Amino acid sequence: MNVVGISGSPRINGNTSYLIDQALEEIKTFGIDTELVHLSRCKISDCIGCEGCRHTYACVIQDDMQKLYPLLEKADAIIVGSPTYFYDVTALMKAFLDRLYCWEAFDDDDRSVWMSVNEALGGKLAAVISVCEQTRAEDTGHAAMTMQLTLQSLGYRVTDCAEVINLFAKNEAGDNVAAIQQARSLGQKLAKTMLLKNTIRSKYTGPAE
Repeated sequence: MNVVGISGSPRINGNTSYLIDQALEEIKTFGIDTELVHLSRCKISDCIGCEGCRHTYACVIQDDMQKLYPLLEKADAIIVGSPTYFYDVTALMKAFLDRLYCWEAFDDDDRSVWMSVNEALGGKLAAVISVCEQTRAEDTGHAAMTMQLTLQSLGYRVTDCAEVINLFAKNEAGDNVAAIQQARSLGQKLAKTMLLKNTIRSKYTGPAE
């Protein structure tokens, strides 16, 4: 099994990536492989709405997303995280999420009829981490919701969503016991859900005749 973490922070070693890494470290204790991707190291263009993916479910834009699609397809689960910029995710994270549009399929005649590729293939798991410098949870705005709703529409079951507040200075998360616990708990829940999914698959034999 494999989990890919996606950090939408411009800081390579900032609070967001640190907390995603904490979640991944917890997941490793369950014998699950992990990988962390920093979007700030990738060149990802905006979705241009060209519909070039409509019948192939493959984006036609040639940039670093072409390296990420195989990672995401191989992963059994993902963790996406972003700091809060004006009550929402960073531009890096938004571009990444928008470019996953290629995995949405629509009826040729009625766009109200749709399904994600992941959903058609059986669904996957995900978790979300948002980070905010303010001290009130409501000041995280739409950041967590943006990630969660997008992933759900893409056929991911979001097992947990950690909205971490009161973090701003670089490396501040490393001294915040509560924040670390939130991330570790999120990772643990995702790992346990992955193992449960595997257990069900191995035991379920179908309805009795």
